[in-house]
Amino acid sequence: MNPVGKERKTAIIDRFRRHVSSGKADFFESVGIDFVFGHREGPFVWDATSGKRLINCHCNGGVFNLGHRHAEVIAAMQASLLSYDIGNHHLISEPRALLAEQLAHLLPGELTYTVFGVGGGEAIDLALKLARGYTGRHTIISAGGGYHGHTGLALATGDPQYRDPFGPNPPGFVQVPFNDRHALAEAMDDTTAAVIFETVPATYGIPVPGAEFFPFVRNLCNEHGALFIIDEVQTGLGRTGRLWGIEHYHTAPDIMVIGKGLSGGIYPMAATCMGAELESFFHTNPFIHISTFGGAEVGCPVAMRVLDISSKPAFLEHVGHLAGIFKHGFEQLKSRHPEILVNLRQLGLMMGIEMVDDACGPVLSRTLYDNGILSVYANNNTAVSQLLPPLIIDAALAAEILDRVDAGLSEAKQLLGL
Repeated sequence: MNPVGKERKTAIIDRFRRHVSSGKADFFESVGIDFVFGHREGPFVWDATSGKRLINCHCNGGVFNLGHRHAEVIAAMQASLLSYDIGNHHLISEPRALLAEQLAHLLPGELTYTVFGVGGGEAIDLALKLARGYTGRHTIISAGGGYHGHTGLALATGDPQYRDPFGPNPPGFVQVPFNDRHALAEAMDDTTAAVIFETVPATYGIPVPGAEFFPFVRNLCNEHGALFIIDEVQTGLGRTGRLWGIEHYHTAPDIMVIGKGLSGGIYPMAATCMGAELESFFHTNPFIHISTFGGAEVGCPVAMRVLDISSKPAFLEHVGHLAGIFKHGFEQLKSRHPEILVNLRQLGLMMGIEMVDDACGPVLSRTLYDNGILSVYANNNTAVSQLLPPLIIDAALAAEILDRVDAGLSEAKQLLGL
């Protein structure tokens, strides 16, 4: 990096440290990663001052499913700006109704109503409020190691490391091991309002549940009169090779939560989707839940374009083809790196690189960075490094990612002494 670029980099980081987050600045300095997002296009991001290029295999958990600044999404945003602004969340809205109607045609089961929010945590909070309000019960069951957001009720369903610093958890929240039918059956009773799971828990290391798990959850909820909530914030919109991850399990939830990718990486958008019976809860007071920026009219055409692109059969077939390339590639990598690589946890392009111990994820994140890949380890299972490339990459770039992972694994083995 030339002296001018280095000086600018230092100024950016110092300003961030002084006015945004000193803790984050100190952390990235301590691990030797001084990357600052600059130009971004498709699957690539470049450092603002050095020009270092990364293939984005983090994608903010699915925000950039379609890559950065997808041309059709940008065009939808530009056209929307000519007519719309935020709108008024109290009033009837045509753009919001059009987006909700499109979702109703695409969602599993009988989920014909949508309430919009800005982020996944807000949408989860509404799902849990609705479950308690509709059933008149209070117990919420979630998965240990799972993650549903950092807002109030969403935080209560998550891992203790995120909530313990803020005081005791409110009553009524119970956790069971993920993909454990016996433990779930033992925990459920007639006080259970809802069971909430991610289709594939990303922060817990992308464990893919067995084929029988979610049908079992559905039946158990039916038996107890509880609601089944599925969190598709990361698995939705084609990430798994189906439009919704839950489709792999041939069952439908009572409430589904969507976020991240619905934004197209351009305008924040999240959704809590439900059937007509649950929507009736709002009839007494339709203003009992509001979100000032939820379903902002200027963002609705963006989300509609995302749905158009992501639901096309050819798009989903492409994800499946890429998944096959990665599956085969990791079989070869496993034979090359048996000292560190255990397995590829995979459902479509929802992928986790499972390694031999908890030290591996952080080290591999760094060695992948050094080899031009942006990836993060699973915070609730640091033996796993997440691999979430944009869904729009081609076969050649998939092969390049595999080559770079190969190099990253070799360097991680050296650093770990394996």
